[in-house]
Amino acid sequence: MDEIDEINETGSTSRSNIRTFTVIGQIEGYYMLGEGQKSTKYEHIIPLLADAEQDTDTKGLLFLINTMGGDVEAGLAIAEMISGMSKPTTSVVLGGGHSIGVPLAVAAKRSFIVPSATMTLHPVRLNGTVIGVPQTYNYLQRMQDRITGFIAAHSKINIDELRRLMMNTDELANDVGTIIDGNAAVSCGLIDEIGGVSDAVKYLRGTMTGE
Repeated sequence: MDEIDEINETGSTSRSNIRTFTVIGQIEGYYMLGEGQKSTKYEHIIPLLADAEQDTDTKGLLFLINTMGGDVEAGLAIAEMISGMSKPTTSVVLGGGHSIGVPLAVAAKRSFIVPSATMTLHPVRLNGTVIGVPQTYNYLQRMQDRITGFIAAHSKINIDELRRLMMNTDELANDVGTIIDGNAAVSCGLIDEIGGVSDAVKYLRGTMTGE
């Protein structure tokens, strides 16, 4: 598989000793999305991450993020894989890092965001039929705790502030949550710093060489 085919098939590529992954569109989990929808497939990303961890030629990983969110379980699985890498990792939020894209952005050892990018923080949602019993609400609460716990553990944001932003009722007309831009994401401690691809690559090269 040449480099163009690799990008088209898996959304990843390697240049020198840095391997690049794209997280775009929706995170596809247990169910396939419809035709014409851009997606990041967890069954592609997870084996590639495992391969990168074992590959002696790969010295660092760069994640380019522009996602609207998607499957929570799949997104958390990818985020846990990223956070568990022994090699230097960095993420750049370009355009948007919404919903389950937030844990993906903070999972890397160093996170960047461009000033014009936005991130949406909101509580867990369910699509389809919801059975109105205590077990359903307990499940939602446990899932929410998993997400907020992961974000707080991998960023500098205060968990109470994170919960406040997620449960905000004043900003979104038909929903609960908050949309923040790049500068606000850095100010609240969610993302480490403002920067783009060149800043992320510079960070990786400095970490890889011990500079």
